[in-house]
Amino acid sequence: MAKTHDIENLDQFDLRILDVLSQDGRISVTELSRRVGLSKTPCQARLKRLIDEGFILGFHAEINLRKLGLDHVAFAEVKLSDTREKALEAFNAAVRRIQEVEECHMIAGSFDYLLKVRTSDIRRYREVLGEKISSLPNVANTSTFVVMQAVKDSSATNIAAALP
Repeated sequence: MAKTHDIENLDQFDLRILDVLSQDGRISVTELSRRVGLSKTPCQARLKRLIDEGFILGFHAEINLRKLGLDHVAFAEVKLSDTREKALEAFNAAVRRIQEVEECHMIAGSFDYLLKVRTSDIRRYREVLGEKISSLPNVANTSTFVVMQAVKDSSATNIAAALP
């Protein structure tokens, strides 16, 4: 298993590599080294270390889901009838199997989970909600918020700005 280091062990070059890659995961090592101000070999070594230590989990293509007809997004609040650890584990395991659920977050507040659900249209969302989400273990009730427009929708993060 990869050895993990605290963020304090990352220097400005490491953070810059993470920042650049979060914006463009397909950048060549040559271009990455130029943008972070290192020669290619040390940049490549740092990149390998960041992967080995688990700071970089993978590289992914950003797919235009609208072109695939998957532009209906809804957020579902889920309140559970039981929040003991075993119930939470059962819910977590089951929700991971629902393909339409893009994200699932446990929330501290008046409900227990917030799910980001992507479907082709409201009809399909209603089916997913009624047949899949509502039948998850320990679901007491749900509430839905339909996205009208995504003003900002990006998993890319400005690493340097996000850190203290």
